[in-house]
Amino acid sequence: MNRLDGKVALISGAARGIGGETAELMAKAGAKVVVADVLDDRGRQTVAAIGAAGGQAAYAHLDVTSEADWTEAVALAIGKFGRLDILVNNAGVFIGKGIEEITLDEWNRLVGVNMTGVFLGTRLAAPALREAAKTSEHGSAIVNLASIAGIVGSQLDPLYSMTKGGVTLFTKSAALEFARKGYRIRVNSIHPGVIQTDMGEQTFVARAQRSGSNDTMRVRQNVTDTVPWGRLGVPMDIAKGIVFLASDDAGYMNGAGLVVDGGVTAA
Repeated sequence: MNRLDGKVALISGAARGIGGETAELMAKAGAKVVVADVLDDRGRQTVAAIGAAGGQAAYAHLDVTSEADWTEAVALAIGKFGRLDILVNNAGVFIGKGIEEITLDEWNRLVGVNMTGVFLGTRLAAPALREAAKTSEHGSAIVNLASIAGIVGSQLDPLYSMTKGGVTLFTKSAALEFARKGYRIRVNSIHPGVIQTDMGEQTFVARAQRSGSNDTMRVRQNVTDTVPWGRLGVPMDIAKGIVFLASDDAGYMNGAGLVVDGGVTAA
């Protein structure tokens, strides 16, 4: 189940956190992986860990707001591994400021990574994905990292929510456009709740500051108490969902959103 034998995957933001776990899990499932990030040392460490475990991986420096970086990353996948079957648009940033507090430069950075990066990755990887789909029974796959903040509104993080809502609808629209064109590229999104990563810690810090406190432990516990399953998510919870969406087991899923939040949005 969820095997990726013979597949080649390109993952943005793959040096650590959800992206890093996904890269290692995909390699264990049989994929050859291009680990792409701006954190070069951490990215190369992830590649080394995959190699030590018997997998195949390569590193690409990737600023997701750069067309040139995306072009080079896709070229690396094809040049080293011969094809590209899977794109995971994982890279993202969190800026814990409200509508009246955020600066225009901060807003542009938030949009640049969370939305422009997803658009550029999709556009520049599409030709390679379309070509690989010709020899795959279930076509190629794009998995976009959205969030439960892209499904429901957010009192505390409205602008982050706006960008992830954009990713949610872009996923559906890209799925429909590629289907109309006969590309056989499935496009789905995954929607994590609060996950214990560096970005997750940033949300705790931002919420603590807004409450006039530096007590991130209390904020973390308050957030945990809202999760029906009784714990915060960890990167592997999301990585497993991404691998599923990228695999042939999800071959009839297109334009869908997979929610992995411990039940938060069920309430």
